[in-house]
Amino acid sequence: MKVKAIAAAILSLLLLTPLSGNATCVILLHGLGRSDGSMQELAEALAKANFHTVNVDYPSTLYPIETLAGQAIAPALDQCASAAEKTEDPEDTRVHFVTHSMGGILVRQYLSRVSIPNLGRVVMLGPPNQGSEVVDTLGEFPGFHAIMGDAGLQLGTGEESVPNQLGAANFDVGIIAGTRSINPILSQIIPSTDDGKVSVASTRLEGMSDHLQMPVTHVFMMQNEQVIAQVLHFLQYGRFYRAEPTSP
Repeated sequence: MKVKAIAAAILSLLLLTPLSGNATCVILLHGLGRSDGSMQELAEALAKANFHTVNVDYPSTLYPIETLAGQAIAPALDQCASAAEKTEDPEDTRVHFVTHSMGGILVRQYLSRVSIPNLGRVVMLGPPNQGSEVVDTLGEFPGFHAIMGDAGLQLGTGEESVPNQLGAANFDVGIIAGTRSINPILSQIIPSTDDGKVSVASTRLEGMSDHLQMPVTHVFMMQNEQVIAQVLHFLQYGRFYRAEPTSP
């Protein structure tokens, strides 16, 4: 417990300590059926840490993933470029991404088609990188498409699903998986440890830089103080924070 308390204190300090990288841009992408409001606490923490933030609101249930990726990310990159022009060294300004759920799939989709020369790091929260069994089970139910749209139907675990067609990561990405659920019905559908929507196993991605499990739920993980601190840590160091083991 003492180690956990020390780790919590250190992570909390990261929220109050400005990180290096003036005007480095962070693009935030919410998940399916959510809005930019769900990422607001994260955006505020990143701004306190001296990042320029672009918290994107996109119509996640209106179009397929292939369309949403361009609609959401291209204008955000333009905003980052505009912010970089106002800095002393616009050629040295990186662009990071912080995503929740399907937002991570949008980044993978975009990077499969477009190269971002100044791409920095990516943090994905609860991404269905190998799809979700929830979509497999409920996708054909009446009303599912009306609520979740084309993109929702593309997030199954089959070989033809969008996540499983995008391949390994060739960029620096850290992934946080939740291990708690507030939806026991959906968790019954998922065959292993999950966050209520996505299994821990499904969040994994070949080529990822780091992977961390945390006792948080899919719905609220992006608002959790310790998750936010881990996001900040990864953006700065390229790895998640883990307390060093104490001596016997």
